[in-house]
Amino acid sequence: MKDVVANKLSISNADFKPSPLIPVDDALKALLQDVKVTHETELISLSEGLNRVLATEPVSKVDVPPQDNSSMDGYAMAVSSLNADQATTLSLSSRIAAGDDPAPLKLGTVARIFTGANIPRGADAVVMQEQVEVDGEQVTLPAKVTVSQNIRPRGQDICAGELLYPVGRKLQPADLGVLASAGISEILVFKRLQVAILSTGDELQEPGEDPLAGKIFNSNRAMLNALIEQLGMQVVDIGKVADTLEATVAALSDAAERADLIISTGGVSVGEEDHIKAAVNTLGQLNMWRIKLKPGKPLAYGRVAGTPIFGLPGNPASALITFSLFARPYLIKLQGGLPVAALRFKVGANFEHLKAGAREEYLRGVYSEGGVVPFKNQSSGMLSTASRANGLIVIPVGQQVSIGDKVDFIPFSELFA
Repeated sequence: MKDVVANKLSISNADFKPSPLIPVDDALKALLQDVKVTHETELISLSEGLNRVLATEPVSKVDVPPQDNSSMDGYAMAVSSLNADQATTLSLSSRIAAGDDPAPLKLGTVARIFTGANIPRGADAVVMQEQVEVDGEQVTLPAKVTVSQNIRPRGQDICAGELLYPVGRKLQPADLGVLASAGISEILVFKRLQVAILSTGDELQEPGEDPLAGKIFNSNRAMLNALIEQLGMQVVDIGKVADTLEATVAALSDAAERADLIISTGGVSVGEEDHIKAAVNTLGQLNMWRIKLKPGKPLAYGRVAGTPIFGLPGNPASALITFSLFARPYLIKLQGGLPVAALRFKVGANFEHLKAGAREEYLRGVYSEGGVVPFKNQSSGMLSTASRANGLIVIPVGQQVSIGDKVDFIPFSELFA
């Protein structure tokens, strides 16, 4: 490897000629077509399943609920024992709580029953307790009771043998509850991806250090750590890389050996101190790096010794948006998951945007009371607006916006989960 690096270190940004800007949708389509999905799996307990991706199709072992049961506190009886158009008084013969295995109901009687309790054989309806009159052991029931009222039938939620989820499902809390209700205690999932992150830029220093002249604190590292862990993946932190081609090549080589995917921030522009593009080509191949996107035009994608890499912009707002639009769906698919486009909603614009742009714009903004408003300062270096925003306003290429126009809005809840 050292000989190969030595022979290629002469590659510089001067060797790169600007290519046409790639539309956002075309770039994402090309990225997802290039994914080589992981096939490594492991069997884990259900308690460890949150945010894990299914590698098999779980099937219910039981009907849910397993028996007909009462949906409320009341009295169970056979409708055939009742008068159709007037009240009926029957004797109380039993009491059934949730978890009991009830004996058959005696003909012409009622059973006191509680929510979730199994319906006894011989009963086919439940009357809620507020609709009856009780006098000792005598219970008066109203007219017009119908068969199956207030009864949850066996298998109403899930049937035994039913396919619960497809391969690629990222498990959420309700999913784990469904699997548990189906009698499943272990699940086969794809192994967590190891995602390496590294930061380039001699201007960076870490939070907690004494502020130095000419330096800025590294916000991308903390942000990317959280974004990756939120996806249920594990971070391999390569740290900060010096602004030299040699250091960048060495760091990328180390990351490629230790991780399933690499994410770098900074160094993907065209300055003399931007070395990601040249370093990737030293060790592998760079596929694309100019997107018709604002913010976030410089985006490097390629492979380092076979390991995919995303070179995100160094400006934190650009890094956040390019990660959300490109790296996130790529990682989901690489993990074996099902990349689903983030939901967009048409909402009213409570602002004007009269300068039609040549790139698709993603404005950090706030949705409230039926409309959206972007923050005035959309600088790619300002991360605080993303923190205060609750989503992104999408402005297509060449489009102007007037107050009252409908615009696409992507809530951050669609991107940060």
